[in-house]
Amino acid sequence: MKNIIVILFLSLIWINVKADGGDNTTKGKISGKVTDAATKLPVDYATVTVFIEGKPSPINGVITDPQGNFNIGKLVNGDYQITIDFIGYQKKVIDHVMITDKAPTVLLGNVAITPVPNQLGDVIISAKRPAVENKIDKLVYNPQNDLTVQGGVALDILKKVPMVSVDIDGNVELQGNANIRFLINGKPSSIFGASLADALQSIPASQIKSIEVITSPGAKYDASGTGGIINIILKDSNVQGINGSVNMSAGTRFNNASVNLNAKKGNFGVNAFFSGNEQLNSTTISTLNRNSVDTLGNTTKLYQKGDAAFKRSGYQSGISFDWNVSKKDELTASFGFNHFGNNGGGLTNQDQSEYTAAGALISDVPSVRNSTSNFNANSSDFSLSYKKTFDKKDQELDFLVVSTFGNNKSAYTQTQDYLSGGYPASGSIGSSPGTDKETDISVDYTQPLAKGFTLETGAKAIIENIHSSITTDTLLNDGTFGPDANQTYGFSYQSKIFAYYLSGSFTLFNDFIDGKAGLRYEYTSLNADFPNTHIPSYGILAPSFVLQHKINESESIKFAYSYRLERPDYNGLNPFYNISDAHNISTGNPDLKPELGHNFELGYNINFDKGSTIYFAGFYRYNTDDIQSFTTFYPVLDINGTEYDNVSLTQRYNIGEEKMEGANLYVSVPVTGKFSLRSNMFIADRITSNPGLPTVSGAMYRINLNASYDFGHNLAAEVFGNYRSSQVGIQGKNPAFAFYNIAVRKQFWNKNASIGITAANPFNMYVNQTSTLSASNFSQTSLRQIPLRSFGISLSYKFGKLEFKKDKEDNSNPNIPAEN
Repeated sequence: MKNIIVILFLSLIWINVKADGGDNTTKGKISGKVTDAATKLPVDYATVTVFIEGKPSPINGVITDPQGNFNIGKLVNGDYQITIDFIGYQKKVIDHVMITDKAPTVLLGNVAITPVPNQLGDVIISAKRPAVENKIDKLVYNPQNDLTVQGGVALDILKKVPMVSVDIDGNVELQGNANIRFLINGKPSSIFGASLADALQSIPASQIKSIEVITSPGAKYDASGTGGIINIILKDSNVQGINGSVNMSAGTRFNNASVNLNAKKGNFGVNAFFSGNEQLNSTTISTLNRNSVDTLGNTTKLYQKGDAAFKRSGYQSGISFDWNVSKKDELTASFGFNHFGNNGGGLTNQDQSEYTAAGALISDVPSVRNSTSNFNANSSDFSLSYKKTFDKKDQELDFLVVSTFGNNKSAYTQTQDYLSGGYPASGSIGSSPGTDKETDISVDYTQPLAKGFTLETGAKAIIENIHSSITTDTLLNDGTFGPDANQTYGFSYQSKIFAYYLSGSFTLFNDFIDGKAGLRYEYTSLNADFPNTHIPSYGILAPSFVLQHKINESESIKFAYSYRLERPDYNGLNPFYNISDAHNISTGNPDLKPELGHNFELGYNINFDKGSTIYFAGFYRYNTDDIQSFTTFYPVLDINGTEYDNVSLTQRYNIGEEKMEGANLYVSVPVTGKFSLRSNMFIADRITSNPGLPTVSGAMYRINLNASYDFGHNLAAEVFGNYRSSQVGIQGKNPAFAFYNIAVRKQFWNKNASIGITAANPFNMYVNQTSTLSASNFSQTSLRQIPLRSFGISLSYKFGKLEFKKDKEDNSNPNIPAEN
């Protein structure tokens, strides 16, 4: 696989060198920045078109980015006319822009466009972004036109994102790696601290603008997360006037609602939102069969079958303020509060029988276990950012403070009654409240040093404090619960990370290659008052680079490398024993070391004239001290003086080495003007090795297909199907997962409102999930029957008027200098 990737990369470069023919006359470039002549603010999404002087047909064109910048390359020598258009502004025409051998690059600088003098009426802007955008350092997924995620949550969108896979429990992998750094609007959030799956199922899909996938993050990003970074961008608005949206959905499994409100006048803007969702009560049927052998050769068979009801709910809220203090100074402040939780409970029938090596029955103990669980988390996030720009293009200073605070509590109860008599009932009640506070302070500076070379540098401090306490009561002989001193304690955990980075963006060989390269140093200091535990401090140097050759305006190839780490989280280190099921116990491992990873990626992207897109990414990853869960069977396990029999103890360890090589292929084809197809295919091979254990190798794959049809009259339908194969682990096999969704949407009121109907797995009541687990002295098979079928209806309404007029009032802010 590695040789194939290298050969493909070299072959594509050779092909394109031959195609270019060494012609240096096609390397001309025109760049500039479009601003509002009245407010001096950048104008994003303005259309910049290139004409040959005197000819009516355009030869090239781009859309300005959020900072108003545009860059048009691959121009031959000649005399050009440039036009700049945006609704609500007068067209700007620049004549006789000359590209020559002596002056191949033309810098137009600030190009001001003038608002039309009259006030416009209601304006409807309709633009359809591609579902997937491939950029030099990330891949962007835009879900705005995905009908099957109506009324869904963030996980429903992630199931459609290239290189991302999601299992039925909400566990997310990026290129087959679950160690992912999740961000919201580019910032950390305490919403992910307590339970990632719960957090991703509490964010309504209607609230998400796009999802960015960064498989090889640069030096500017935190080095945490060997799998990469997933950044969830929430909806906002930066246009003048007042606008917003309301979304509601109701169904047999999920209910969602969200409200967005955006207001901007002059240089001040406010964005606010509130959203909430609820997963209705559903019951999962579970079965477990385990055979184990003790040192005497006796066999124990454990059989469990039960059903458990489960319910989840949550809400998010946030408000942000944007103030352009002057044309070079911008302040942004935001605050968010989030809540989510779940609860469940059920009965489990259990039978434990023991046999001699000869097969004679020693004992047979039937019992019934009654259990409940409850989890609640509240989190708040605050951020303050300051951006300073300078007269020199792209010179910028950024300062950011992010403070997050999480408050969560988990609890459980379990009692076990023995039906045959002779054994006293057993049980326990546990409660674990905790707090998580994190403060991030960062400063970043960008300085263009020469043509085609820009330097970036910055520093960051991350300070996190976690406090947790555990209280456990045990069932006594008189039928009451009393304190269990051996399972009642508290912990404090502090993490300090200090980082500095230096990186550069550059072009090489007459714009043949665009690139970014950098080096990041992070020093980590950990302190925890776990018993008899000392966690050493450590530092890491993390290099990264990405090289891209833009073959033409619609075709590119890139090669990237990054070195990253996965720090053990608090839950992985915490030695607290979870004994909610006395035969299946889990605990943390305070001796965990950070996992280190080398990531290589080769990507190729091409966009065709009729709208088709192909994106290919081959990758190779090599991890050392790989962190994975490992289960050990104990005939008898002593925990702080209490003995438990027939126990599987699950703990995380630094297993050894993991190598993964694979590829992802994304294809989008507009078959006709009304019918389009999208498909995403992922395949990889994972090899895990550890001294003393056999090497494990297994292939995995994921494939999905999205088909949409536009019936006209604002009526559209969509079908989406996804299959995720089973995966071989170090001790067994995780189950495969398949699902399919169907959706229809009707838009009306000039597309300001819509109604949609969705169905998930409509012809299957349950999704069966079978997994296996084994070691030298036990083997186990588990089956879960999970109800996934659902039907729903969703409503959406957008309101507001966009104003493009110049304010009548004079700007009296003394901090804003007068413009000539």
